[in-house]
Amino acid sequence: MSSSSTISPPPHTSAALKNVLHAEILSVASAMRKNSRWASSAVIIGARDPRTLGTNLGLRISSPASVAPLSGRGSKEAELMLNFIELKRTIQTIPDITHLDLTYLLGPFFAILRSPLSTGPITSTALSSLHNFFINGLISPDSPALDVALAELSSTISHCKFEASDSSGDEVVLLKIMTVIQDCLCGGVGSGLGDIEVCEMLETVLTTCCQMRLSEILRRSAENTMHSLVRKVFSRLHSLDPEDEEAKLAVPEVESDPELKMTVTSNELESELQESVEEGATQAVVPEAEPQPEPEPEAETEPTVEEEAPLLSASKRPEYGLPSILELLRVLVNVLDPNDQQHTDSTRLIALGILNAAFEEAGWAIAVFPSLRALIVDPGCKYLFQLARSENSGILHLALRTISTILDCMGKHLKLQQELFLAFTIDRLSLPPAKLLPGKKGGLGASPRPGTPNLATPPLGPIDEKPENAPPSTRATVPPARGETRELILETLSHICNHSNFMVNVYTNYDCDINCENLFERLVDFLTKAVYPAQGIMNPESQRMTQYISLEVLLAFVNEMAVRIDGVGVSSTLLHPTVDQPLAQPTPQWPSNYPSTESLLEAKSRKQLILTGASQFNFKPKSGLAFLEENGVIYKDLAPGETRELSLAKFLKSCTRLDKRLLGDFISKPDNIELLKAFIGLFDFKGKDVAEAMRELLESFRLPGESQQIARITETFAAIYFASGPDEIKNEDAVYVLAYSVIMLNTDLHNPQIRKRMTIEDYQKNLRGVNDGTDFSPEFVKGIYDSIRKREIILPEEHTGQAGFEYAWKELLARSRLAGSFLECDTPAFDVEMFKAVWKPVITAIAYAFTTFEDDYIIQRAIAGFRQCATLAGRFTLPSVFDFVVISLSQATGLLSDSLPSQIPNYPVIEVEGQSVTVSKLSVEFGTNFKGQLAAVVLFNIVNGNGNALREGWTQIFEMFQNLFLHSLLPVRMLQMQDFLGGVSMIPLRGSQPQKPQPAAQGGLLSTLSSYLMTPYSNEPQVPDATDADVENTLCTIDCITSCRLDELYSQIVQLDAEAIVAAVRALEALAHERAVAKLKLQTEDNFTGLDDPPYTLPYDPASVFLLEMMISIASQAPQYIEEIWPIIFEHLSALLSSSTQYSILLIERAVVSLLRICTYLAQKPTMRDQLYLSFDLLARMHPSIATSAGIGEQIVSGVILIIRDHKDIIKSQTEWNLVFALIRSTMSQPEAAKMSFGLISTMATEGPDMIVTLDNFAGLVNVLDDFATAAGTVTEAHRQQRRRVEPLTAANSPTIDRGKKSIEILAGLYKQVPVLLETWKQLILPVLVSFGHQSTSASREVRHNAISQLQRVLLGPSLTSEATVQNQVEDIFNRVVFKLVDELLKPQVFARDPQGVPETRLRASALLCKSFMHLELRDNQKRPDFRILWIQILDLLDRLMNIDKGDQLYEAVPESLKNVLLVMNAAGILTAESPRRRTSCKHTLWTATHDRMERFLPGFLTSVIPSLSP
Repeated sequence: MSSSSTISPPPHTSAALKNVLHAEILSVASAMRKNSRWASSAVIIGARDPRTLGTNLGLRISSPASVAPLSGRGSKEAELMLNFIELKRTIQTIPDITHLDLTYLLGPFFAILRSPLSTGPITSTALSSLHNFFINGLISPDSPALDVALAELSSTISHCKFEASDSSGDEVVLLKIMTVIQDCLCGGVGSGLGDIEVCEMLETVLTTCCQMRLSEILRRSAENTMHSLVRKVFSRLHSLDPEDEEAKLAVPEVESDPELKMTVTSNELESELQESVEEGATQAVVPEAEPQPEPEPEAETEPTVEEEAPLLSASKRPEYGLPSILELLRVLVNVLDPNDQQHTDSTRLIALGILNAAFEEAGWAIAVFPSLRALIVDPGCKYLFQLARSENSGILHLALRTISTILDCMGKHLKLQQELFLAFTIDRLSLPPAKLLPGKKGGLGASPRPGTPNLATPPLGPIDEKPENAPPSTRATVPPARGETRELILETLSHICNHSNFMVNVYTNYDCDINCENLFERLVDFLTKAVYPAQGIMNPESQRMTQYISLEVLLAFVNEMAVRIDGVGVSSTLLHPTVDQPLAQPTPQWPSNYPSTESLLEAKSRKQLILTGASQFNFKPKSGLAFLEENGVIYKDLAPGETRELSLAKFLKSCTRLDKRLLGDFISKPDNIELLKAFIGLFDFKGKDVAEAMRELLESFRLPGESQQIARITETFAAIYFASGPDEIKNEDAVYVLAYSVIMLNTDLHNPQIRKRMTIEDYQKNLRGVNDGTDFSPEFVKGIYDSIRKREIILPEEHTGQAGFEYAWKELLARSRLAGSFLECDTPAFDVEMFKAVWKPVITAIAYAFTTFEDDYIIQRAIAGFRQCATLAGRFTLPSVFDFVVISLSQATGLLSDSLPSQIPNYPVIEVEGQSVTVSKLSVEFGTNFKGQLAAVVLFNIVNGNGNALREGWTQIFEMFQNLFLHSLLPVRMLQMQDFLGGVSMIPLRGSQPQKPQPAAQGGLLSTLSSYLMTPYSNEPQVPDATDADVENTLCTIDCITSCRLDELYSQIVQLDAEAIVAAVRALEALAHERAVAKLKLQTEDNFTGLDDPPYTLPYDPASVFLLEMMISIASQAPQYIEEIWPIIFEHLSALLSSSTQYSILLIERAVVSLLRICTYLAQKPTMRDQLYLSFDLLARMHPSIATSAGIGEQIVSGVILIIRDHKDIIKSQTEWNLVFALIRSTMSQPEAAKMSFGLISTMATEGPDMIVTLDNFAGLVNVLDDFATAAGTVTEAHRQQRRRVEPLTAANSPTIDRGKKSIEILAGLYKQVPVLLETWKQLILPVLVSFGHQSTSASREVRHNAISQLQRVLLGPSLTSEATVQNQVEDIFNRVVFKLVDELLKPQVFARDPQGVPETRLRASALLCKSFMHLELRDNQKRPDFRILWIQILDLLDRLMNIDKGDQLYEAVPESLKNVLLVMNAAGILTAESPRRRTSCKHTLWTATHDRMERFLPGFLTSVIPSLSP
């Protein structure tokens, strides 16, 4: 008697079946004889009428009066026994009983089961016999008259009667009844049952399930049996043809056919089932027995249909199908009605379990049948959603499970129902914020949209974000679920969300639908917030479970997007995959009958505009309409004949986001009368009575309270409604009065504050004579009255209680008809917009979970989530998302520090396997931070290869680099700095510290003692010891850093696209600026000094150098982007070099090198040429003490040399050359720099392949060479000023003297390169002569002698005596060279430079003076200008030379040189002693002036040389 499904019986022979039947006959007869009714043999003997036998033999037998018939009861008892006796006799004579009709074989058993005379044991035995018949195959699909037998069997089993005995025995009978029903329906003969039989059997089992007075075991057995039966019945949906089955429902029933109806309640009097009610619980049907003396109730059931009915139609009856399934579903759904007081929660629990089993078995097939689908849509979903707010955990659990199953089976037919359920679920799960101000909602507070069901407690409708000043909602807030209820709801939501493509389906169907809420965004918003600890959850385990479940859903959503994009799921994103990677699936083709993806995304954008406009309208209608018009939502593309009012009316009627109260007030204003007409004109009132028309109108907006506004609405309605041609109404005034009457009647009949209700007679009286002076017909008035009485017109914004819920549900159903079909999407087309909408809270939640959760699986999934978000950000080109991932992970690494010291402590350095390992604080702490190591590895593995997607996140990357550098944890390659001299060197962590001056002793003995006590034992900083644990942790850190592949990332940076590499350089510049420029400004403000004090100098900071080196290294390796990178770099370098004295010398040196390294790339870009010289100017303007310091000068010159050598043509103008020469000049005092720069100048100025001499740089070269020569004199003079005997400096022992001497030679070589032309004189030749003259007074004897020798060669050479030489050039030679030279040599300070050598130079200068005059002014064949002034100046200088030191050789040499000049002048006829009458005035004047001037220092010398002639 198990309730399990019957196993198909093995084939039996006829003899075996005969034995089975015979045995069962004996079993039942034996059970009957044990009862007192059949214990007497008289019952059996007198059971047959002897007249029948005589008649059969041809005898005529009279009826003796003494033979009295048995009583009615005795006759029935005998007949029951005789049925078995006759059956026994019949089968004895028939060898093969399989040919007998099954109805004949089973008739006696059916009779005893139907008889009220039977007892529990007898009925039990008969039922066992039927069970054995099924098992042994006596009842099989091949049995004759099977259909009729099954119909009779169904009727018999369903209406079995017996006398109650003991309760346990009676329950055994009921259990066997269910066993036989299961044998029949689930066995091989079940397909032969008709719809009526199936309904009868299911009703019997369902009645047993719902009878609370039965034992728990029996009811549970009945429930299990019911599940099996329902699964069997609903499984037929997969094989039934929907069209044929639906056609059965459309065929009207024949009067002779029995009614197909199931029931589980006792209120329906037409049902003949007997039910019992137990203590006000849900009424359920169970078999009851006949009244007995015992208190036990009678267990009997009576047929709902006539017993003979199946026999009449069995032969023509089709197999059971949709009608019985529909009836069963109807009964189960009706039981769920929470407002039906006939049923208790126990009954609903049973119905929910059965429904869930049915849906699980039928699956998608149930939605194929419109009748079933309609029943589920309404009222099935309505009842289920109401049960989902039950406080009974059992009801809630099964309701949620059933809802989940339904949505899985036929979700595409329940678009708005699913929206409703999800919104309700989120509302129940959303906990209020910690401080929730009255009238303001929290982060996930509900904001209703009309047309959504609403009960007094939890609302079930969507919500939207409302502006700050939006009108408050009239909808009740949702009480958050607590404890077990919360867990059940959350588990259900998680199960629903885990359906394939759930999120994209939600986004497509709801967020992209203007009339639905943004459910996807709400759902993700809730899930992300649920990852964090929530207020009000006291149980830590419940709290953590909520967080885990929410995170799982979010990660599944991210993984699903990653799969759609790349076809790669979680396994590929884990560091250590444990499952096989799923293969990429091809993107399915978008169905042609769906709206295009573009139109859906456009609808999403339009929806956002509408939401914003509606929110503004609800706050201030005019501003809302202005916004909508500005964005083209209204008044755009008006059709021909369409007015602005009509366009606006269409929007106001269709937009469900508007405040209905505000809408009613707006359209009824006097200024909007045309809008009101257009609005009401959109309704189709044709064929509708006035009550229904008013209902439709008043449910679209809230009727305002002002009487004038109501009058405008009513008048407009009357005109439009009357135009539709309603029956029996004669004019608009009648409609006007009727409209008012409907409003008043609705209030009167349904306002709870009105006690005396208006009757139909009152209503008719009120409407007398209003129809153009006549009365409306009673039927017309009664129709209006009944319509309002039965269905209240519920105005919007008044949804409270059950009536409000019913109205809102009706609105939802109405919206469902217009909502369109549910789109099932498996496409990545929406992933970009979905990801854009939610990426920030999702990544933040993942980061929180990663940093706070301890579960390994969750951490692993969070890592996968990070990687997938980064992949999506890269694929969707969303740098901000990638940045956020990097920032979130970087914060979890522990490698970021709020403050990094500029002075690096002394950390112990340990040798491990031949390598030096620095044991720092960071290395020890990071080695113990497992999560930090995971985050670091994940972070750098994400960034590796995805650098192009990174923007702001570079700041965190380089901050970590900086921190690792300061703790000696970076790869060696990243610690190097490059220059122009020594190639590559390591960045020092500590700079050279200057010795601090010892403070003057003050304060006497106590101060001295105090200073002594406070002085450490050693000036060297103490190095702490490293423990074994510290070393081990440090090694773990090093292994982790190695796994991060930082050097690979560093090398990848230079291969990035322009935008990414600029972002990286910008991040480096920002960090470097903070470490240097910003810190200097801050420290300067904190350490304010006086005007006379030296400026504050920032100590050496290795991080500043590191960041600068990395920035320049990236720029140098990506020269193709130098134009974009240069402004960022130059800004930082300019800030450093402009205040070069306030930074450490190493930082400035690196800044100089960096600038020049970048200049080498600027030189390659013609468009950046001006920036090159801007850089040179910046370097040239550095403080002299910095430019000439060790290292910096060399670097400057090296850089300049490299640029000039590699880019000879880049320097073109004189200004540009002057900048180069200014750089060289600024570093000249630095020996090594001077050596290098002189080599450059000599190469440029010396004839050869590398010679670079142009008109633009000639003067600059001359000046630089002159400076080198001057430097020689300066060094010599400084050397001689030392007050001790030192070896004199010469070219052999002094590079400076050697460079000065060579400079003169190079100048001479330059002079030879230039022809003496008028246009080149002042620019080229004269500067060389001036330099010679200047260096002829040098303190360096070798330079001086070399210079005056070169000057003598030039002045006395043939080049200056050519015809091209003009008088102005001669004057320049004397005035700017020779005269200046002699004048300088006459100065005492010049003499003091070399007292032993200057006299000789004076002697040579005097000779040069005279010779130059003779060579340049006294040439033959030359037109002699007036040189009297020049000659007098020469005489003046000779006078000074002769008298400077009368003991000197000059005193004798000057007269001799002068004598030669006079003789030449005389020979040329320039200066003659002729008589005045024979001389010209010019000659006379020259003679006179010469004579007068010479008489001052050589009296009579002129006449002695040139004798005077008599006149």
